[in-house]
Amino acid sequence: MAHMAFTTPPALTVGFDLDMTLIDSRPGIRACYQALSERTGTYIDADLAVTRLGPPLAEELINWFPAEGIPAMADLYRAMYPAIAITATPAMTGAREAIAAVREAGGRAIVVTAKYEPNAKLHLAHLGIEPDAVIGDLWAEQKAEALREHDAGVYVGDHVGDVRGARTAGALSVAVATGPCPEEELRAAGADVVLTDLTEFPRWLSDYRPARA
Repeated sequence: MAHMAFTTPPALTVGFDLDMTLIDSRPGIRACYQALSERTGTYIDADLAVTRLGPPLAEELINWFPAEGIPAMADLYRAMYPAIAITATPAMTGAREAIAAVREAGGRAIVVTAKYEPNAKLHLAHLGIEPDAVIGDLWAEQKAEALREHDAGVYVGDHVGDVRGARTAGALSVAVATGPCPEEELRAAGADVVLTDLTEFPRWLSDYRPARA
């Protein structure tokens, strides 16, 4: 009689965006833009800039600097960033609990962000949030590269770009309405689930897991 082989289903991997999903990066980014403005003598409306977080840095800098100067300004901003922005940036409510919920479910939690990867890692280390992997410098559909590589079945983010990344990867798109995009816009972009914030994520995950079985 042949022995039946039982295979353990693969552990769920959940990807999270960083800015306005896991961290409230507005205070630090505002301060960094103000410092960049002072350093370069170029006007930047930092209050306006922090209302549209999500896309890559260059897409914001192009509003304030000539195109040929963007690479140098991006390098300067990123170099100034650790001393200015890290300690000023708190975790979003429910961020630690959301990561913990994935772990308690036997899953892996990764961070996939458009932020410069070394600075993303500094934020997480400062806040004591320890995902299984951090992949930076990917925006919107590009995020699918990392989500596929890590076999992420769920991607959690706050921006329509995050929804596009999840859908491109074939992952379930879970959106939180804590960033620049309201619930209706996230739903219209194709989010499968929209939560008010991450405090709702552990309960959602516990309901979602039996449905996978």
